[in-house]
Amino acid sequence: MKKHNFNAGPSILPEFTIENTANAIRNFNGTNLSLMEISHRSKEFQAVIDEAEALFKEILDIPAGYSVLFLGGGASMQFCMVPYNLLEKKAAYLNTGTWANKAQKEAKLFGEVVEVASSKDANYSYIPKNYEIPSDADYFHITTNNTIFGTEIRKDIDSPVPLVADMSSDIFSRPVDVSKYGLIYGGAQKNLAPAGVAFVIVKEELLGKVSRAIPTMLDYRTHVANGSMFNTPPCVPIFAALQTLKWLKQLGGLRKMEQINLEKAALLYDEIDRNRLFKGTAAIEDRSIMNVCFVMNDEYKELEPKFLEYAVSQGMVGIKGHRSVGGFRASIYNAMPKESV
Repeated sequence: MKKHNFNAGPSILPEFTIENTANAIRNFNGTNLSLMEISHRSKEFQAVIDEAEALFKEILDIPAGYSVLFLGGGASMQFCMVPYNLLEKKAAYLNTGTWANKAQKEAKLFGEVVEVASSKDANYSYIPKNYEIPSDADYFHITTNNTIFGTEIRKDIDSPVPLVADMSSDIFSRPVDVSKYGLIYGGAQKNLAPAGVAFVIVKEELLGKVSRAIPTMLDYRTHVANGSMFNTPPCVPIFAALQTLKWLKQLGGLRKMEQINLEKAALLYDEIDRNRLFKGTAAIEDRSIMNVCFVMNDEYKELEPKFLEYAVSQGMVGIKGHRSVGGFRASIYNAMPKESV
């Protein structure tokens, strides 16, 4: 039976990515060596990382003055690397969910942190509005898509201070005006590649401004200077990311991807709103197009286990909601085909 992979992450990847990566694991680029055992210093792998960086910049239309890095440690490592490199006196954070909260907690180890707004009062079911970003903050941090609660910031914010964004789960789902951001980071295991690599897009002029000493591996300047090759990079996830970027380009880029994603999300949200059995858990104006969270209406609550059982019988995987919200969550990332929705 065909599986419909609604996992929130690690999640569905394009067949193009899976097939090409599997082939390279057997025989990379005609070398008769596996991608898992080649030297990261070989000219063949250097070509991979160079092309991945170039496509990253092309597809996202990244302006001059920014570096693209491929780093280990996942997005969670960035929770500390961001303040280590950028927080001198004060940072501002928007608290929109579990991961935003974790990022904020790490920043408090490095200096004063101002929580400009939070939606915790309503179990993170909406994105706060009308907050004020302190103009004396070193940066303002947002989490654009909240996988657990199904909310998303889909507009590029105008910030009076450098804007830092965790885009782990909605990168490449829509066009982004990178020039409005000082730094964008994310784990790969949603829309890009298998877990094991994190991406960082950083405006180089922001670096080297803090007075603290930064350990070599945690200093962005180390990785900028060495083209993400200071130490052995995660070769397999970077190769997989390159395949996904090629797939995106062939598809028609981010405008086309956004159109497809909006259609898929509308299909599912329209049915949730129409069907008396269900209701969405996120504020309508803040609904994520990546993670659709819903529960059964109160009078049908007892049917939730039956519905889950039915979904599994139809080949649906990962449809159960996070324990913080309950109910159901359909993660409909870029690679999710419309037929599964």
